[in-house]
Amino acid sequence: MNHEDFMAEAVRLATESVHNAWGGPFGAVITRDGEIIARGQNRVLLTGDPTAHGEVEAIRKAVQILNPRAPSIPEEHNNEATLTLIPRPGGSPDIVPERARMLKGCSIYSSGAPCPMCMSAIYWSRIDAVYFACDFKATREIGFDDAFQYEDFEKPIEQRRLSIKQIHPELGARAYHAWTDKPDRHPY
Repeated sequence: MNHEDFMAEAVRLATESVHNAWGGPFGAVITRDGEIIARGQNRVLLTGDPTAHGEVEAIRKAVQILNPRAPSIPEEHNNEATLTLIPRPGGSPDIVPERARMLKGCSIYSSGAPCPMCMSAIYWSRIDAVYFACDFKATREIGFDDAFQYEDFEKPIEQRRLSIKQIHPELGARAYHAWTDKPDRHPY
């Protein structure tokens, strides 16, 4: 399979989502070693879940395939991490020497340029490459415009569209201390 085959499948999933009234025209596939390992399509209207975008759905499925213990961890494994650690890439500004592998070594193909939520999920999952068919302009022309989010992220917190306020940092510090005090923490 090649780039065109992978994109054709992402677009097929997007079109199916539209025809079934599951959500917008967004589908995605995740590949590794020249094979599709996971598929996702927009299911926002089907589920009522605003995070059910094609890319996020594909990431969730890829994680289940590559980390099969994660979806239902037996009780005897409740206190152990299931993700392999890998060294940070050369030249990375990351201060942690190792992080969980996640989807390193994979690529994602999407029918449209990923929105801010999906792009964040792609970064956090450590996917190596992103390919998309329709750009932001084409996506905006069909009624999906995420530009305001990118613009809002650049503003100081107190100037954003949402009311965002820090409250009770001393309470939050308890969880942060639990993390930093844990000798066997598993960075992800």
